[in-house]
Amino acid sequence: MNTNKVTSWRRSIRAELLERRHELPEAERLEAQTAINQRIADEFPELRDQLLGFYWPIRGEIDLRPVVRDLIQAGALASLPVITERNEPLAFARWEPWTDMTPGVWNIPVPSQAAWVVPTALLIPLLGFDSSGYRMGYGGGYYDRTLAALSHRPLTIGVGYALGQLDTIRPEPHDVALDAIVTESGVIRLATR
Repeated sequence: MNTNKVTSWRRSIRAELLERRHELPEAERLEAQTAINQRIADEFPELRDQLLGFYWPIRGEIDLRPVVRDLIQAGALASLPVITERNEPLAFARWEPWTDMTPGVWNIPVPSQAAWVVPTALLIPLLGFDSSGYRMGYGGGYYDRTLAALSHRPLTIGVGYALGQLDTIRPEPHDVALDAIVTESGVIRLATR
């Protein structure tokens, strides 16, 4: 399939997945969030020793702040992604539960005083995903660019709803497969490392 057809197909699938996520009843969202936070804590104990990059939830994404707070209490450090320039890799600013936040690009909260760090593990939001570990986000390519630019690849864990599972995302050469995917239905571990 040529690039234009893949781009068009992905645009259509993104819209469909966003609509399906938006239609989830609040009780199901909260149940999924609780299950996912617990799976991350149970299935990835190594995160207690990592410098985590995670995301501030937008557009119905899973809120990972509960598990990240617990991981910080267990010894982890945490950071949030910051778009410093369009179409460039993400930068990561250190975050703690009491960090002062300010609106960033697309009004996504970011630390107001950035202490830049390089994460050793990333919890990455996903809208869609396939069993080969490829993820579909909102189409900006920020995480793919970031992973391609890092000199040492962090552990990458995609986080999203099971409703986002696709037969394939139709990966292109710039797409980077994840090490694991966590949904309310379970954990998929991949042999990418």
